[in-house]
Amino acid sequence: MKIMELQDRIIENKDWATMLFVFCFFLLVVAKTRFESRFNDYIKLFFSDKYTRIYKESNHLYSGFNVLLFIINIITLSFLVLLFLNYNNHRDKADWILYIQIITYITIFILSKFLVEKIIAVIFNVEELIEQFNLQKVSYRTYFTLLLLPVVMFFYFNNFTANSLFLWLFYILLAINILIYIISLKNYQKFIFDKLFYFILYLCALEIAPYYFMYYLITKN
Repeated sequence: MKIMELQDRIIENKDWATMLFVFCFFLLVVAKTRFESRFNDYIKLFFSDKYTRIYKESNHLYSGFNVLLFIINIITLSFLVLLFLNYNNHRDKADWILYIQIITYITIFILSKFLVEKIIAVIFNVEELIEQFNLQKVSYRTYFTLLLLPVVMFFYFNNFTANSLFLWLFYILLAINILIYIISLKNYQKFIFDKLFYFILYLCALEIAPYYFMYYLITKN
């Protein structure tokens, strides 16, 4: 007689993730409605430098438009880290507590990094340069994050056994970040060469080292 074993059917609760993704699109609609002219220039960022020429002043870094995009950026990046842990460390991607830990850590990391950059920029008298440099990086990064949002949604709501897909996504993100730095360095090369020593210190201490330690903490802990 064949013995049948019954197994519990585990249903993952992904409602919280769905709500967050919907919230991202809601913020996108708010940005489009509230800052229509700026948003229309922003979506052409990949094809035109009009947006960076118009909104190049450092005071635009703290605008409501950038705040909305920053929130979308944080949510998307946190899901990306969650997927990374799911693929490599077999953590449950439906674990909302883990997601809260990730988004808290990333938010504190970015805000702390920004604060330290601000302090160092004031000390070395390169505040205007660093803020304009950061504004351009933020513009391009949030732009590519918006493009990444549907990709992250696709990976989250589908189960893949092959890590190669996620590995390719990681390489694409790395290439995008390198491209952003190249574009920013090209646009501000005159200012950078005038203060080359301070900029190299900034690049090593506040751009390379923090992301290395962040990667180390995520993979080890």
